[in-house]
Amino acid sequence: MQKLEPLIKYLQEFGASDDLSMGQSTFMVEMMEVANILNNATQNSLVVLDEIGRGTSTYDGLSIAWAVATFMADKEKCGAKTLFATHYHELTKLEEMIEGVKNYSVAVKEKGEDVIFLRKIVQGGTDESYGIHVAKLAGVPKEVLKNAKDILKNLERKSMLGEKNLQKEEKKASAGQLDMYNYKIAEIAHELDKINVNELTPIDAMNILVKLKESAS
Repeated sequence: MQKLEPLIKYLQEFGASDDLSMGQSTFMVEMMEVANILNNATQNSLVVLDEIGRGTSTYDGLSIAWAVATFMADKEKCGAKTLFATHYHELTKLEEMIEGVKNYSVAVKEKGEDVIFLRKIVQGGTDESYGIHVAKLAGVPKEVLKNAKDILKNLERKSMLGEKNLQKEEKKASAGQLDMYNYKIAEIAHELDKINVNELTPIDAMNILVKLKESAS
């Protein structure tokens, strides 16, 4: 245990503070450490990464975490053996996209509105977060917890509506492209219908072909 104490102390301090004297925020320190890992890790390395991207906006953090995880898993670029802890549920999709990536999560038991953390790691991802439950265990006032739950529901509802609206816009765009395509086909068909092939000279046929090609493009 004594031999491990310096390592444990180092791991506890690693990425957990800022350096105000050097004008470096917590996030900057974290990114510098991540950069050091990415630039030096090899297939013989064992890397432990915890909550990469936590110090910036959600989309920024998710993008960075996704890119870092992808880089670490790429055997040609890095391929280090990596434990990557994150609360970004979107990253669980990497298991389907990249060979060698496996999802694991902490097992929990839900009983009504209560959650019991079983302190057990099981294979498979999860789409649930239990931050509010942890806040409850920590003793955060009930009024704050209730407000947090209401805000969470509202944000999730807006997210779902936003996704549905995006899908509607994509469908409209696709329909518009299809309508334009059909219009072009009908226009070309109409031009072809007016042509008397028996009266065409080779030059006329060439000119018509050029015109139709321009119309199609």
